[in-house]
Amino acid sequence: MSAVERIETYEEFVKVHGLLLTASGLPHSLYYKLFQKLSSETFDGGAYFQIEPCEDGRQRRLLLTSDLMAKDSQVFLIDHAWTFRLSDAYKQLQEVPGLAERMASLMCLDIDLGSEANSLVNEVSHEENAKCDIAAILETEIREAKEKGHASLRWLELDELDIDDDMFLSLDLSSRFPDLLALSLCGNKLENLEVAAQEVIKFKHLKALWLNNNPITKTCDGELEDAVKGLPELEIYNSKFTSNFGEWALGFCGGVYEKDNPGSIHLADHPLQSVTSLDLADRKIHNLINKAFSPVQLPSLSYLNLRGNPLQQNSVGDLLEILKGFHSLHSLEVDIPGPLGENATEILESLPTLSELNGVSAAKILETGKHVIDSMLQPRLPEWTAGEPLADRIISAMWLFLMSYRLADEEKIDETSVWYVMDELGSALRHSDEANFRVAPFLFMPEGNLESAVSFSILWPTKNVQKGDECTRDFLFGIGEDKQRSARLNAWFHTPENYFVQEYEKYFQKLQLNSVSPTNQLSATRSARRLDGCPLHVYTDIPQVEETLNHPEFVITSDPKDADIIWTSVQVDEDMKRATGITDRQYVNQFPFEACLVMKHHLAETIQKAHGSPAWLQPTYNLEMHLSQLIGDYCIRRRNGLNNLWILKPWNMARTIDTTVTDNLSSIIRLMETGPKICQKYIECPALFEGKKFDLRYIVLVRSMNPLEIFLSDVFWVRLANNPYSLNKNSLFEYETHFTVMMYRGRLNHKNTEDFVREFEQEHQVKWYDIHLRVRTMIRSVFEAAAVTHPEMHSPTSRAIYGVDVMLDRDFQPKILEVTYCPDCTRACKYDMEAVIGGGGIVRGHDFFNHVFACLFLNETDHVSQL
Repeated sequence: MSAVERIETYEEFVKVHGLLLTASGLPHSLYYKLFQKLSSETFDGGAYFQIEPCEDGRQRRLLLTSDLMAKDSQVFLIDHAWTFRLSDAYKQLQEVPGLAERMASLMCLDIDLGSEANSLVNEVSHEENAKCDIAAILETEIREAKEKGHASLRWLELDELDIDDDMFLSLDLSSRFPDLLALSLCGNKLENLEVAAQEVIKFKHLKALWLNNNPITKTCDGELEDAVKGLPELEIYNSKFTSNFGEWALGFCGGVYEKDNPGSIHLADHPLQSVTSLDLADRKIHNLINKAFSPVQLPSLSYLNLRGNPLQQNSVGDLLEILKGFHSLHSLEVDIPGPLGENATEILESLPTLSELNGVSAAKILETGKHVIDSMLQPRLPEWTAGEPLADRIISAMWLFLMSYRLADEEKIDETSVWYVMDELGSALRHSDEANFRVAPFLFMPEGNLESAVSFSILWPTKNVQKGDECTRDFLFGIGEDKQRSARLNAWFHTPENYFVQEYEKYFQKLQLNSVSPTNQLSATRSARRLDGCPLHVYTDIPQVEETLNHPEFVITSDPKDADIIWTSVQVDEDMKRATGITDRQYVNQFPFEACLVMKHHLAETIQKAHGSPAWLQPTYNLEMHLSQLIGDYCIRRRNGLNNLWILKPWNMARTIDTTVTDNLSSIIRLMETGPKICQKYIECPALFEGKKFDLRYIVLVRSMNPLEIFLSDVFWVRLANNPYSLNKNSLFEYETHFTVMMYRGRLNHKNTEDFVREFEQEHQVKWYDIHLRVRTMIRSVFEAAAVTHPEMHSPTSRAIYGVDVMLDRDFQPKILEVTYCPDCTRACKYDMEAVIGGGGIVRGHDFFNHVFACLFLNETDHVSQL
């Protein structure tokens, strides 16, 4: 691309932007129109389109207002409202004037924000409510119940009143209100499992109990759920149905039972007769077959929502038969694919009385088949809590709107992607599998170079569009099922969880079957010493080796053909051997297919093939293959209230480039767009040193893979984060809080190994030797996995060193992070050896390679120990 002073003509525009135009997919017939609009900066979308609110104001859509727009007849410029690198997102939202407010409006995140006066009234009201006398509240509840003709209090809501364990005991609610049917204690301060369990179990007639948003539900919700199973009549616990659910729970969901009509201890006859609509979505129902759920009890039922329930497959056949008996049932919402069927047509054929499925007419589904399924998915709408800062809301919601590109010139491609949000018009384009418009990013270079570039998106019709039609784009254009399209739609839509949970369970069961027997040490690898007694000649292109290797039995040579040992930073393949004259009789510092260790996705696969899911490997998914399984794992964790923080790492990038920590499923899926990645469960509770996160770099020397003969250097170094560890949402964007590699970014913060061990033992009252033994065992297991699953690694003339990065959790159990191959490990030594290694009997930095070469080629084991 040749630079010009200023693009003036259409010919110059095409010459400079030819590759970009082709990559965009824009029809050639629209090139000139695009040139005209870019040259004059014409944003004329407002004359053709209208933005309209939908989904109760929580989303927007784009409608065509002109009479007709033919396919490939127009092109429009869309401005970018926000462009950023991911690491800068949170900071920009806080510092750029007006940015957070515009993004909140564009993403429909400000619809609950009233005037400052109203916000203040609400805050004051909440403060006074929290301080009011609970005894007075109870008296009011009793009086109101009597005024409604109830003999006793049966429905009690004591939400967000700062009730702690001691106060809960003192209230003695079970004695005062023995006929209570529904009790809500949401948003209080209950945290003692024993106290909560012993009190709630006293309510013999309780049918519904809500303890959401208490500390106890975050720390031991499973144990509490087990405890409340002792309540003989409980049907709803924390909004989920218990296995004991029946008429009361169904009546609650059908609008029969609520505070003004809580029901009675002895239920009335046929209370469900009038129910026409029943929303049972996300009630954790495993089996709906129940005497209360029947056409006899619910003769008027016309609408039923069963989305998000883990219905047992062995109950589905009977359930379909029961549903056929609901002659008034015309509208059904279910997961597709899901327990009731793999596609919409299959479900409609089983239930021919339905006129609507998931909001789409049965006639349309039967006409178009399963192509309509994606249009039946419920959109993910932004979610937030009252009082949540705008920046936090935007960070969570932005993945529904973001697009990305990566800059490149003739010399290199940018290591980190650029993310952007289109303006209000572009962001109103919703998804459709049968989209009528297409959008593509476009970089306009008015002066013919990257320095002058301005980013836009371009929009054009790909079908004939009529006035009033919704204008849509395909969020996954060009991505089919071979690239996990259905799973990736989870970024924007609520797709059926049960399918993904089943995929995860099958995957996990398969992992559990994997096991490997340790390899036996059969014999020691022979020394590489020359028979003539001369020093071994070493060729290297690594300055650190050339400068520090001064062992008398090694000598540096400048010609690889004359070398006994090739110690290089480049891959020794057949092409290199032919070019340099290297033979198979020379020793090289790499093993065949060592990628099974040093590439992150291969490392996880190697370990999983050999060991299944060992405790020292965090749950890890190759997103290019196992996105569905990851989504299933994520859903199970969310259902069980477990931590869902994950870290995404590129397959083969160092220095934490393009590495992200997030708990947002949409974020995980969208980040796949910036290159192949693994997604690994984040160690959210690591062992800390003086309140900061750290990891350990161990050096492993490999003399042979068959038999497995590996050694651990006595040298290891500690890499420390600079900031105190935190799990606050804004901290996830702080490199110096969550990452420890500071030699490229941030302030270098190392600790002398001996000092670290001594101070760590004092801080945590542990013996480092015990931790060290566990680390040794884990490292041995990693290389055993490679030796067993990849016998092609065996090569009698290969020797290598690897860096093994390890982190400790809060129980001081080691976790494998990654394995780096020799050149990376060697480059790291440049920064770390002199700063960290040294003192005591530990090998000093300038002796490091002397001992490495002595171990690998002379079988001397000073300063290393065999694993």
